[in-house]
Amino acid sequence: MSTSAYQCRLPLPENYRLSDILSFHGRDKWDVAETVHDNYFSKGIIWHDMPACLSIRFQPLYAEIELCIDKQLKTFCSDIFHSMAIRMLGLNQSVNIFEDEFREHAQLGSLIAKQSGLRVPVSATAFEALIWAITGQKISVSAALAIRRKLIQLIGLRHSGGLYCHPNAQHLSDLSISDLRQVGFSQSKAQTILTVSQQVICNELELSSTYAEPPIEHIRQQLLQIRGIGPWTVDYTLLRGYGWLDGSLHGDVAVRRSLQILLNNESINENQTRQWLENFSPWRALVAAHLWNME
Repeated sequence: MSTSAYQCRLPLPENYRLSDILSFHGRDKWDVAETVHDNYFSKGIIWHDMPACLSIRFQPLYAEIELCIDKQLKTFCSDIFHSMAIRMLGLNQSVNIFEDEFREHAQLGSLIAKQSGLRVPVSATAFEALIWAITGQKISVSAALAIRRKLIQLIGLRHSGGLYCHPNAQHLSDLSISDLRQVGFSQSKAQTILTVSQQVICNELELSSTYAEPPIEHIRQQLLQIRGIGPWTVDYTLLRGYGWLDGSLHGDVAVRRSLQILLNNESINENQTRQWLENFSPWRALVAAHLWNME
């Protein structure tokens, strides 16, 4: 088999939190589509409709990124490759500005001090982030991971190195409601996944991750028009798909639970969580990530 391999290197800040990245990509301990080791991870992805393996190895002050594609390419856009790596590692997230502004905050300051440098790991594509957000609606992370794993194996697209690749919109649009139900999706989630997949194929839903500055509000409005997608799913998709840090994840149970602990107030409800997060715009989703990390 003819293959192609491409590499780049990215500098890392001194306080880069490797554990957060490895934890995100090591969620599924079965190593079906991602495998994680002490200082690197590998992930099966689709690169221009071809199976590929993305590997990122971390050194003290830089990351080595390699993309191995199961095809000999005539042309390769190194800018897209480079931008994807930056986005996935959260290196375009201005966390230092956030920390400088709120490190003395009465309630959040101590949490920032403990978790300095925290960045949000981002998926390889916004479409992958959207499917993960839909999958995780109102179920546990372990249940969502089991469904995700079965879906990836159902499609069966595998890189020559052994890792399965997360399906793209074309793969999912070829499935039926019955196929999706068999891997664990509810009827409504299955329909939502087919709808978003078909809309991506028809260019009715634009989820490209190649934007220097994605049209967040346009993407938000498109997603909210789809049945089965609400504010939490949209904000989570924008966070994990683009690294957009101002989504209000007040509907997230884990965010609300951690906020109750932080404020020592078990009576805080969803609306009160929304109001509290508003104080930190345009960093609301980053604050939510700090709250997640408390657990």
